[in-house]
Amino acid sequence: MKRDSADPVSAHGRPAATADGDRVSGLIADVFHTLVTQPTTLCNLDCAYCYLPDRKRQRLMTADVAAALAGSVAEQDSPYPVEVVWHCGEPLATPIGHMRSLLTAFEPLRRKGAITHGVQTNATLLNDAWCELLTEYGFHVGVSIDGPAACNAARVDWAGRPSHERIMRGVARLRDAGIPFTVICVVTPDTIGRAAELVRYFTDLGCASVGFNLEEQEGANAFRAPISVEQSEAFWRDLWRLRQAGARLPIRDLDRLCDWIGATRAGGVDQRPFDPIPTVSHDGDVVILSPELLGVRSPDYDFVIGNVRRQSIPAMLARAGRMRYVREFGQALRGCADTCEFYDFCQGAQAGNRYFETGSFTVSETAYCRNTRQALARAAIACLTQQAPERR
Repeated sequence: MKRDSADPVSAHGRPAATADGDRVSGLIADVFHTLVTQPTTLCNLDCAYCYLPDRKRQRLMTADVAAALAGSVAEQDSPYPVEVVWHCGEPLATPIGHMRSLLTAFEPLRRKGAITHGVQTNATLLNDAWCELLTEYGFHVGVSIDGPAACNAARVDWAGRPSHERIMRGVARLRDAGIPFTVICVVTPDTIGRAAELVRYFTDLGCASVGFNLEEQEGANAFRAPISVEQSEAFWRDLWRLRQAGARLPIRDLDRLCDWIGATRAGGVDQRPFDPIPTVSHDGDVVILSPELLGVRSPDYDFVIGNVRRQSIPAMLARAGRMRYVREFGQALRGCADTCEFYDFCQGAQAGNRYFETGSFTVSETAYCRNTRQALARAAIACLTQQAPERR
C-alpha cells in the first residue's frame, strides 16, 4: 500500500552508479530519505486487495537488523532526515516490548534529528500503551481505512469479519491521546463513484489529510476487476469540483498537484533523482524502488540487492546498477522523461506497477500512470476550463 512517503518524490542525492561506473540513467539517487521497514510479517486483517504475501505468519525483525539499519542511516550522513516507515504487515502486531527494542537502535539518530519515525497501521490494535509509545518516539501516524462501513467492506479479518468498528475505536484512541493522523483510503471499483460520500466521511473523521490510492493489480492482488481510466478521471473530477465548491478536506493527491503547479510558476521546481526507497524485510533482505516488491519471487528477476546484516544500504546502492530490474527501471525512467508530457509532475511513478502489470520494468506507461497521475491532471484541467470565464 503506497504511503505518501513511499511515493517517488524528489530526493536529495546523486544518481546511483552502475557496475561499469556509469550512472543508472541519471535519475535514481544513491542516497535514501525514505526507509521502509518490516517489524513483523503478520497482519491481523485479510484485505481483499492486499499485495503482501505470507502475511498470516508472525516473523519478527531482530535487534541486529534494526541496529544495521540505524548504522546504514548514520553511514550515509545526509544533511536531510530519513523517515523510517514501519510497514509491510501490521506493525502494531509486533509485541510492544519488542518494538521498543527495535526503536532503541534508532534513538541516537532521532534525538539529533537524523531520522523521524512513521507508521502505517489499520488502527485495530491501538491501545493506551501503543499511544504512549507513538507519542514518546514522535511517530507520524497513518491510518488505513477506506471510508464508512459500507466502503470499508474489503477490509476484513481472517475470519471474514468486518473491521470498521475496530478501526474507529483505534481512531478514537488517537484523538483522545492528541495524536494527529493522516489516512490512506484504497478506492475500489465498488467505491470509485462515491467521492462526495468519502469526502464528507473523512472531513468528519478529523484526519490531517487523506490520500486516495486507486486499487491496483499488484503482488498478491492480481485477480480483482480493474478500475478504468474513465472511472478514475470522473473520480478525480468530482474531488476537484468538491474543492471548488468549498470542501476543506486536505487531499494529498490534489495538494501534490497544486504544490507542483505553484512551484513551477515560481520557477522553483528542482528535479532531483528518484529516491530508491530501500525496503527491508524482517530478516534484513533489501529491495529498492518499490515496497511492493518485498517478498516477491520471479523467474526473471532477483529483487533482493543484499542483506543489511552483511552489507550497509549505501554500499548496496553503490552497486545497485548491476541488478537487472534496476537497470531496466532506469532505462524506463529515461523513456518517461524523454516522451511523457506528464513526467515533470509524475517523475516516473512506481516500479512495482510496471512489473505487476506487464512482467517487465521496461514499459514507460502503466494503468497506475493513467489512473492516478494522468487522470488527476486531466480532471484538474477540465475543472479549471469549465470555471474559466469566457473571453470576449
